[in-house]
Parts: sequence; structure tokens; C-alpha cells
Amino acid sequence: MAGNSQRRGAIRKGGKKAPTVGSGGQRRRGLEGKGPTPRAEDRPYHKAHKDAKAAERRSGGRPSGGRKAKASSEVVAGRNSVLEALRTDVPAATMYVAGRIDSDDRVREALKIATERSIPVLETPRGELDRLTDGAVHQGLALQVPPYEYAHPNDLIDPELPGIPLVVALDGITDPRNLGAIVRSVAAFGGHGVVVPSRRSVGMTASAWKTSAGAAARIPVAQCTNLTRTLEDYRKAGFFVIGLDMDGDVELPDLQLAKEPLVIVVGSEGKGLSRLVRETCDQIVSVPMSSAVESLNAGIATGVTLYEVARQRR
Repeated sequence: MAGNSQRRGAIRKGGKKAPTVGSGGQRRRGLEGKGPTPRAEDRPYHKAHKDAKAAERRSGGRPSGGRKAKASSEVVAGRNSVLEALRTDVPAATMYVAGRIDSDDRVREALKIATERSIPVLETPRGELDRLTDGAVHQGLALQVPPYEYAHPNDLIDPELPGIPLVVALDGITDPRNLGAIVRSVAAFGGHGVVVPSRRSVGMTASAWKTSAGAAARIPVAQCTNLTRTLEDYRKAGFFVIGLDMDGDVELPDLQLAKEPLVIVVGSEGKGLSRLVRETCDQIVSVPMSSAVESLNAGIATGVTLYEVARQRR
């Protein structure tokens, strides 16, 4: 009979909604937490992990004076800031443009420069741009700047570098514009590099790169974990270390060490040189000024000192 499931050859098949005895705990296990998501650097197939391994191979097991700080990318937000960064050749990984952006001369020039430099341009929803820029006023335009690749302090001790070695070290400088100006002066007066501590100090941000007016592409900036120990290593390598301070024992025109391998240490405007760094210096040098001026900006003081060193070396 039709519909007789008991006839020979008939087989009852369970449908999609057929009841089952149990899931064997699969659903319960599927709902259990699997712990925190591993960092990108800890995931073997992630690009960040491969980049970290490549950086480790490049370091070649160097001593602890090198950089160990976690580098992170930086996002420049706003039409004027993005355009200025592109004009000064700040390294860029990606430019983000909001969908249906009201284009003006700044946007058009930014797109033109990005195209000429082969910088990827991504059209991004405004909500995503808000997240990328951490709520900054981006005006529909943002630029992602990759982490700066710092040199190792030992890289600046190279007998094959032209001229007498000349390095500038920063002690407590926190303004990126000062760092950019110092990098620019080092390039102008024949210096070989700049050293910055990894903590409580400025780093090579997009602002520092812009202020350097392109000199950051030619002058290496090294990062160290302990400035005092790094200065001691330079002294062992044959450098003399001089610190700049308004209460120095020697005035700049009377400096007798200009023609020697030299490290010039610059302290912050407020606190000056730290105690341990000051004790490590071979000489404390002051820049003579009119009594009406209390102190010079760190970038200007460094530029004046580098000029005098270069003048004496000529």
C-alpha cells in the first residue's frame, strides 16, 4: 500500500529535524573559552611574527645596549598633516581616504603624491577611520607610518665612516621637533648619527621625521636601553664624551677635544643632564651667551656646538 513503511525494501531515514540521543558534549565544548588570543608576534603564520624573526636575525645576537622596545606604527591624521608628511617624504605604508570625501586641493595633491610614491590608497568608511585615528580629527584623510627601524649604537662605531667620528646622544629630550632639528644639524655638519634612550625619551615619529627635512633618511638614529652604559662603551672604543650644560667647566670656543672622536650629549631644557650621564662625561661644555638669555633650545644648542666642532676640524 502507498505510504506503508513496512513494505519490503522500505527504509526510514531521519530528516534534518530528527531527534538525536545527544551531542556528545560538542556544543558545550564549543562554548568553552579558549583563552586570550595570542599576540600577532606569537602566531607563526602572521606577518608580525615573520617580521620579528627577521629583525632578530638582523640583530645577530647583539649586546643588550641595543633596542628592545616594541615598535608600533603611527597614524598621521588630518589633511594638512598628511599632505605635509607626504611632501617631506615621511615613510608611509598606507593612505586611508574616507568614502565620498569632499575633495579639495589638499586631497588631490595627497592622492597625486601617494600615487607617484606607490603608496597603497584605501577607501575606508568614516567609522573605521575614527577607530584607526583614535577619534582624532582626520577630515577624511589618514596616513599610516610604519615603525622606524633604529640602528644599534655599535653601528655608529665604524672605522670606515668618512671623517672623524661624531655622534650626538640625547638625555631626556622628549620633543620630537627637537630630535628632528638635531638630526638635521648632524647631517649639515658632518655627524655620523644620533643615539636616543628607549625609555623616557623621544623617538623617531612622523613629526621628528618632518622636522629633519629629509635628513632622517641619511642619518641613522640608534636606540639604547641604558644611555650611561652606551656612553661608557663609546669611551672604551676611543671616543671622548662631552656634555652640554649652561654651568659647564669649559666654554665652547675653548674646547680642545673637537678633533678627537666625539660624543656630544644634550640634556633636556628643564632638567639638563642626569647625574649618572654627567659623571660619565669627560668634559662639561657651555655655550657662551648674553646674560639676558638664560638657556638655548636643545636643538639650537646642538646646532651651535656642531658648527663649532666642524669649524675647528676644518
